[in-house]
Amino acid sequence: MQGIAALQPYVIAAFLSWAAVLKLFTRRMRSQAGRTALARLVGTARAIPTLRLIGLAELLVAAVLFLPPVSPWEGTAAAALSTGFLAYLAYSYLATPASSCGCLGAHSQPVNWRAFARAGLLLAMSVTAIWAQPFHPSAPLLLLGLAEALALLGLSPELDRHWLTPLRRLSVRLRKPLAVRPSRDVPLEASLRVLYLSPAYCTASARLTSDVQDVWDEDGLRFASYAAGPRTAIFAIPLWGVDPRAVRVALVDEPTPV
Repeated sequence: MQGIAALQPYVIAAFLSWAAVLKLFTRRMRSQAGRTALARLVGTARAIPTLRLIGLAELLVAAVLFLPPVSPWEGTAAAALSTGFLAYLAYSYLATPASSCGCLGAHSQPVNWRAFARAGLLLAMSVTAIWAQPFHPSAPLLLLGLAEALALLGLSPELDRHWLTPLRRLSVRLRKPLAVRPSRDVPLEASLRVLYLSPAYCTASARLTSDVQDVWDEDGLRFASYAAGPRTAIFAIPLWGVDPRAVRVALVDEPTPV
């Protein structure tokens, strides 16, 4: 437990340093401060100065966490800062639910459960850091620190465009969900079950004078033909659909012999 507590100041400090740098030196983030919940809380004119003060506070807490000696008040300071984050997120969620929090970058996503989970994780790590002793690196502790850092990054919607969006694009490219799958994968019985439940079949069933005569697949549809007296009833059944209302029917006149 002492090793885990000793690790926390460094993970927290790295995260706070990064957040502070974004607030202090990212022009786009400062330019959009007036669109965040912070503007509602302190006023649009004071949003940018307040954002800078928060960045300085984060940088200060990160510095005392990084630098020796290790002291319980350092974890207490980080816990107080994390509690402030949670309180601000709660205000943002209740007062301006459509606004972003402006915590790590310029983005338009409103406050959601991920932002609360990130602040809650920071608070838990900060409370653990109160009992920190001098840190002695080891492979398990370094892996734990990496996992905590990845969890903080994964809970940051501001970074989705850097990893989640490309990952989703790769998944679409590999899975090809919109690709037309082979029609042989759909049993004829499944298509006929959808057909018999369809309003189109109920409407035309009184005219049918035979069982299914022919079946063929084309452009994502399965066509089934039935004799309907002097005409032919052709039903179009979506190959990959299960909604009977999507079935269509057409009555085709038989060609007159010459």
